[in-house]
Formats: sequence, C-alpha cells, structure tokens
Amino acid sequence: MRPLVFLMLLGASALAEKPRIIFDTDITGDVDDVLALTMCHTLADRGACEFLGVTISKDNPLTASFVDAQNTFYGRPDLPIGVTRDPTAQKRESKYLKLADSPDYPHNLKKNEDAREAVDLLRELLAKQPDGSVSIISVGIASNMANLLKSKADAHSPLDGPALIRQKVKMLSIMAGAFAFCNNTNYHLEANVINGIGFMQTVANDWPDEVPVYWSGYEIGEALPFPSDSIALDFGYMPHHIVKEAYLLHSGPLHRRPCWDESSVLQAVFPERGFFGISAAGRVKVGDDGFTRVVTPGPSVKVARRDHILTLTSVQKARMLEAIVQTTVQPPKK
Repeated sequence: MRPLVFLMLLGASALAEKPRIIFDTDITGDVDDVLALTMCHTLADRGACEFLGVTISKDNPLTASFVDAQNTFYGRPDLPIGVTRDPTAQKRESKYLKLADSPDYPHNLKKNEDAREAVDLLRELLAKQPDGSVSIISVGIASNMANLLKSKADAHSPLDGPALIRQKVKMLSIMAGAFAFCNNTNYHLEANVINGIGFMQTVANDWPDEVPVYWSGYEIGEALPFPSDSIALDFGYMPHHIVKEAYLLHSGPLHRRPCWDESSVLQAVFPERGFFGISAAGRVKVGDDGFTRVVTPGPSVKVARRDHILTLTSVQKARMLEAIVQTTVQPPKK
C-alpha cells in the first residue's frame, strides 16, 4: 500500500463516529507508553478519535509532570491528567521521566499533588460522555481499572463503578498477559499482570460482561519491534523531541523496542480495520502467580463471552508496524 493512501485511510473516519478515548498508562519504566501516548495525540490530530484524558497507574513523583510536558509538546496543554493515589500501586523508577525537568519541554503541571486523583477523573470523564461511547486503553498495571470497578456513586454519577462502565464504556483495550508462545516459553508471566496481580484479577473477574475486552498479549508487541532507524532519522524536524529523547534514555540508539502498548491504541481507535485477528470470545482468567489463560465457553463450561485475544498474521505484522511508525513520527499539530 502506498504511504499516502495508507495515511489517508488512517485519518478517514468521517463516515464513522469517532471513538472517545481515555489513555490509562503506567508510564514510568518502559518507553512504549511514551510512543503509545504520542499515537493518541496523532490520531486525535487526524480526527480519528477524541482524546478525553490520561490517567496514570504507577507511582513516581514525575509522572504527571512528564505526561503534561508531552501533552503540551503535542498541543494539548489542558488535557486532564489523573494519578493513582493507591498506596498499594507499584512504585517505579524511570530512566526518562527526568525530561519533565528539562527547559526544552515547558508545561504547567509540575507535581503529582497538583494532578487529579485518577479514579475521580475517570468517573467524571465517563459521566460526561454519551452512553456506550468511550474506549478505554489500559497499558499498565490495572490499579486504576480495578479501583474504578470498586468505586461508589459520587457527585459525578449516581452509578457505582460497574454500572457506570456498563453505561458509558464501549470497550476496554488492554495490554496485559500472554496467550501464545513468547519470550521463549509457553508460560510467560507478563509484567503488567505480575506487578499488580490482585488488580488484574479484579478486572478479569469483575469487568461487566456486557462490555467487551480486547487483550493484547506479550506476544503481539514482541512481534512488532520499533525500528531504531526511525528513532535516528524521523524526529529531526525539531531540535529537541521528547519522544526521541525518552526512547534514547530508555533503550539507546540501537535497540528495537517491542510495541506492546501501541497495539492497544490501534485496536481501540480502529477496531474494524482488521489490524489484528480476533479470537473467539471467552473469558480470561488470571492465576495467583500472574499467568493468564483463556476459558472457552462450551456445553460444560458456563462463562460469559466477554474477552477477545488479539492475534497477528505476517501480513498484519507489516501493516501494523507501518501504522505504528507513521502515527509516532508525525510532527505535532500546533
């Protein structure tokens, strides 16, 4: 497919209602969160989605500041940001969040204490949207999703968490687990699960049956290595680029970082484009050790048909990687 035609297809959403997306991220350790957040901005710039806000699920004092710096860099300085204040959420160091202190990336939100609490922000954003219109992209530990499920009626909505999700959410697109041979094993314990097993069990067990969940496992990102040549060559349109600098601080100039989180963004924004294969519906179970498996409904097995696993063919891999690169390297729309 020619690049121009491909880009036109990515941005051509006039005939369909735009997804309204919330990006829930554990942006601290890995850099794929940074690239996935960039894709949210780029796709919103193209008119493919409406970007409602960002919530952060891990604890680091620079998370809100960095996200605000990146949002400002991409022309959305007022995009709402919520941070977890759950004392049991994982605390995590970072190689790149220090860019929040760089004079090259001005922004207003300087500390987490000045950001919204994540679940309160999630409830407000959901309550304000039309019914069945919000796609949540969750690409980290599931602390915010679990606590949203446990939330009670408040000033934003008279509904508790499950009822609010049932009313407002169209889908959950989540990067978590492993559902095929990957990382040289058939029993991979994926980081987003094992860094908060109880949170992920709550989501797997209690997410409303009526709202589909699309799981992008470790094997998907592992098959989509972001090209190091793109980092070297495609961000030179600005003297300082927050994405390039974050990537280099995390991975260096030669590493081809797997695109785990980016896959969940494309599924949420373009669920009908065939970027992925979609498994038959079943139910994901999270073991006490963090291992994920799918239970398939049958005559002797009664489980709700809520969960779908993403798969990739070789043709889809090439198409997916091109989509990820093109929606990451696009210059900010100022």
